[in-house]
Amino acid sequence: MKYHSKKKAIVLLADGTIFYGKAIGDKEGTAVGEVCFNTGMTGYQEIFTDPSYFGQLMVTTNAHIGNYGTNPDEVESDSIKIAGLICKNFSYEYSRPSANMSLLEFLEKNNLFAISDVDTRALVSYIRDNGAMNALISTRVNDIETLKKELAEVPSMEGLELSSKVSTTEPYYFGEENSAYKISALDIGIKKNILRNLAKRGAYIKVFPYNTSFEEMSKWNPDGYFISNGPGDPEPLTEAISTTKEMIESNKPLFGICLGHQVLALANGVSTYKMHNGHRGINHPILNLVTGKGEITSQNHGFAVNREQTEANSALEITHVHLNDDTVAGIKMKGKEVFSVQYHPEASPGPHDADYLFDQFFEAIKTSRN
Repeated sequence: MKYHSKKKAIVLLADGTIFYGKAIGDKEGTAVGEVCFNTGMTGYQEIFTDPSYFGQLMVTTNAHIGNYGTNPDEVESDSIKIAGLICKNFSYEYSRPSANMSLLEFLEKNNLFAISDVDTRALVSYIRDNGAMNALISTRVNDIETLKKELAEVPSMEGLELSSKVSTTEPYYFGEENSAYKISALDIGIKKNILRNLAKRGAYIKVFPYNTSFEEMSKWNPDGYFISNGPGDPEPLTEAISTTKEMIESNKPLFGICLGHQVLALANGVSTYKMHNGHRGINHPILNLVTGKGEITSQNHGFAVNREQTEANSALEITHVHLNDDTVAGIKMKGKEVFSVQYHPEASPGPHDADYLFDQFFEAIKTSRN
């Protein structure tokens, strides 16, 4: 194994708290963003390439990162989207036969600065108590005061529009052209696995940029509409919210996931808010209020839908709640085939409890066509 000099590095939080570690590989640098943590035991490659994490420093709570390498089939976008990585033990070697490169090579290919040897248990405990906040990681360990000034200039995630940073710039197609159904998807940070799940159920998808008008999306004469996941605060997405209102008025089936769920709520006059920590992991418990069944789900969001306003809205019904904190995890419009969830049914890290939501969407499309 090639020897890698481990340069000293730090995690500097916005409140001035410092955690110490070492740079991964030979790379020196500084990276800034909102610090958050994911509790998943596996799936680091999917996490790093998920557009919903754009602009965030990712703390992985699993003690070992990199031990199974990387595989080109396990990416959720065309590049790494996190701003930086913070972990405990980083594996420079990997043992999975299907991997094509080490995680270090993958990080270097994507020019991502990362640090290891951080007491991630202490860091996560601190974030849990004090909330998600801006932070930076750096090898400039002797330049703390300058780093503090640089960190103070970083904008808060609250009020930050980031979909434009990760959305496609031109429409594109996904799936087989002769498929049974056509779906217009609004890309506000879409994951590839969502498109795979739609396509394997018989859909040909046209994916549109985040600021596309409803008129443009409807020209394709789709059988249904989809609003994707994505990063940042949903409230600045005024064009997407306006387009969603017209999707609703079209009376065609509409399905939203994660940020798309929040946009659907905003289109119905329900506000969203920034959570203390957010939900990021692969074992979050959900209660389906329609069936009475529990679901184990994959989640990644730092904003949530206002529950009181949702309950007071005569057009909406809460279909799912998060069992840890009773936040809104799913909504449906009464009398319409319009629904959304705050979690990721396309991410099946073990349980496939939420797969039915895609089937539900296609059943609605079949019914609306008859």
